[in-house]
Amino acid sequence: MEYRKLGFTDLKMSEVGVGTWIIGGDRWEWGWGPTDDEVSIRTIHKALDQGVNWIDTAACYGLGHAEEVAARAIKDRRDNVIVATKCGRGWNEETGEVFGRLKSWSIRQECEDSLRRLQIDVIDLWQIHWPNPEEDVEEAWGEMSRLVQEGKVRYIAVSNFNVEQLKRIQPIHPVASNQPPYSMLRRDVEAELLPYCAANNIGVVVYSPIESGMLAGKFSHEYMNSLPANDWRRTKGAAMFDEPEFSVNLEFIDKLRPIAARKGCNLSQLAIAWVLRRPEVTAAIAGARKPEQIVETTIVNHLNADEIKEIDGYLKERDTKLKR
Repeated sequence: MEYRKLGFTDLKMSEVGVGTWIIGGDRWEWGWGPTDDEVSIRTIHKALDQGVNWIDTAACYGLGHAEEVAARAIKDRRDNVIVATKCGRGWNEETGEVFGRLKSWSIRQECEDSLRRLQIDVIDLWQIHWPNPEEDVEEAWGEMSRLVQEGKVRYIAVSNFNVEQLKRIQPIHPVASNQPPYSMLRRDVEAELLPYCAANNIGVVVYSPIESGMLAGKFSHEYMNSLPANDWRRTKGAAMFDEPEFSVNLEFIDKLRPIAARKGCNLSQLAIAWVLRRPEVTAAIAGARKPEQIVETTIVNHLNADEIKEIDGYLKERDTKLKR
């Protein structure tokens, strides 16, 4: 495992971290179906044993459940784990719906709630989950900066922010990192966001490098139909899981298989290595349900120039088919 410095901070993060969206369970609208907490804890332990030194979670994952599971997993390893979580989302306990909320009072309460659920004294990296409602971004960021001054948070950061939104909050308090989605199938951050973060010493921690399993090479029409009825990949209608993009993506992924075979890695490892090829990217988040899955994603086989060129060619073919 290799480690990279996060922006201007003193945090040195493993190139791959363990994400906990999937272990939140099915209590909320963005769930992945049922999960087993004991298996989730073993999965996190396996990641740490592989050299992973940070965990990414969020208050709303499973309506607080993911933070509680993470707390159990790191209880005896706190000194060796960077804890990153997120704020700015409220929820309805009965329906499982989540919504944006960036008022000062809520931000302060969310901090106390996350510290309690995680059973820690300070949050290492605390991120606004979404810039929503956008008009309250500065209010939330100001309150977060006060919580840094009070010693409850080490560094504050954001997720899903664009360049203009970053420019608005930078004068209030430095942004430690941004967490955008980035993968072979979603590359829009390359145009402006990655260069801006590099120029302003803002770390970049990317999520969904495997696109919720799509780039792992396990998807088919049959597999899609076998997912639990309340799995968000079936209920939310993400474009990459719908036709015609779904079939085009499957064709693209089949072309990646020989590259992975030559490297002696799996497709998940290939997808993560691809996002890490960019020097602006500090680290990537990998989620998993089972210990054997996290082993697959925490071994990084870096790409060489020829492999990057070959993948870029296949991406151009994919984009042409989708008229992009």
